Amino acid sequence: MIDILDQQIKKGAEIIKNGGIVAFPTETVYGLGANAFDEQAIRKIFEIKGRPQDNPLIVHISRKDDIYIVATNIPQKAFELIENFWPGPLTLVMKKNPVVPDVVSAGLDTVAVRMPAHPVALKLIDYVGFPIAAPSANPSGKPSPTKPEHIKMYFGDKVFVIEGQCQLGIESTVIDITSDPPVVLRPGGLELEKIKDVLGNIIEFSSEKLSEKPKSPGVKYTHYKPDLFLILLRKRDDIEKISSFIKDHTRMIFVMTYDFDVSFQNQFRQKFYSLQVDFIFAGSDEREIAKNLFDILITKTTGYDLMIFEGVNEQGIGKGIMNRLKKAADVIV
Repeated sequence: MIDILDQQIKKGAEIIKNGGIVAFPTETVYGLGANAFDEQAIRKIFEIKGRPQDNPLIVHISRKDDIYIVATNIPQKAFELIENFWPGPLTLVMKKNPVVPDVVSAGLDTVAVRMPAHPVALKLIDYVGFPIAAPSANPSGKPSPTKPEHIKMYFGDKVFVIEGQCQLGIESTVIDITSDPPVVLRPGGLELEKIKDVLGNIIEFSSEKLSEKPKSPGVKYTHYKPDLFLILLRKRDDIEKISSFIKDHTRMIFVMTYDFDVSFQNQFRQKFYSLQVDFIFAGSDEREIAKNLFDILITKTTGYDLMIFEGVNEQGIGKGIMNRLKKAADVIV
C-alpha cells in the first residue's frame, strides 16, 4: 500500500512539474495544487474552481527555510510562530517575494504561506522541488473536501487525486503578520489561544470591505454552502425560533452536536410532526465535530431540502467551526 501511495505522489509531482494541477491531502482539508511559480498552471486552478481572481491562494512549502523563497522582510514574530507551530495548520501572511506571480496573491504585495503537517503533502512538495500554491479542492463556494471521494463528486476524472485522509477537517488559521499587532484573518485548525500564548496581543478580524482585496482565502466570498437550505441553530433551547423558517420544507436532517439526546429527538418530532426528520450525530467534542463537518455538508444532503446544524462553543477549534457554519448558513438562529 505504501508503494502504491508513493507511486501516486510521484505521478502527482510529475503532473505539477509539467504544468498540471493535482488534488492532495493535508492535515486540514484537500488542496488543489500547482507550481507556485507557473502563472498558467495557477490560472487552471482558478478556472476549474470558478474562483474569483481577487481571492489569493496559499503557498505550501515543505521546509521552514523555504519561506525565504516566497516571502521577504519577515518579522521576528513570524519566526516565533514558525518555531512553535510549523509544520501545522497555521498560515502566515507576509510580504511577497517578487518571484511569486501576482496571480497567486491576487495582485497584492503580500503572500499567504504555510507548511502542512501531512506526510503526503510534504513528500509531494519535496518531489516537485518547489513550493505549491493551493486553495481547497472544491468548486468555489462549496464545502471543502476532506476525502478523495468528495473531490470525485465535485470534479469526476478532471483532477488527479492522491489518496489520503485529512485529520483536522477545517482549514488553517490565517494570521496577517505584516500588521502590528498581528491580525487573525481566519480562525481555523490552530486555536487562537495557543497563538496568543506566543505573541500576546493579536486582533481578531471581524469584517472586510467588499471593495478591498482580501489578503486571505475565506474572508470575502460565499463559502462552504451545501446543496440545501441550512439553518445554524446556536443553542438547542432556541428551537422555537426556527418555526417560521421550516414551514416551506418537507424533509429535514438535524445535525446534533455534543450528545445524541433521544428524548429531544422525540420532542422535536412531536412539535414538527408535518416534517420528515432524520437525526445524525456530528461528534461529542469540537475536534470530532471539525473532522466530520465538511463530510456532513457534502454527503448528507441527498433527499433533504433542509438541514439544521447545531452550533458549538466558540472557543478553541470551535471558533473555526462556527466561522464555517456561519458562512454556510442561510439563516442563523
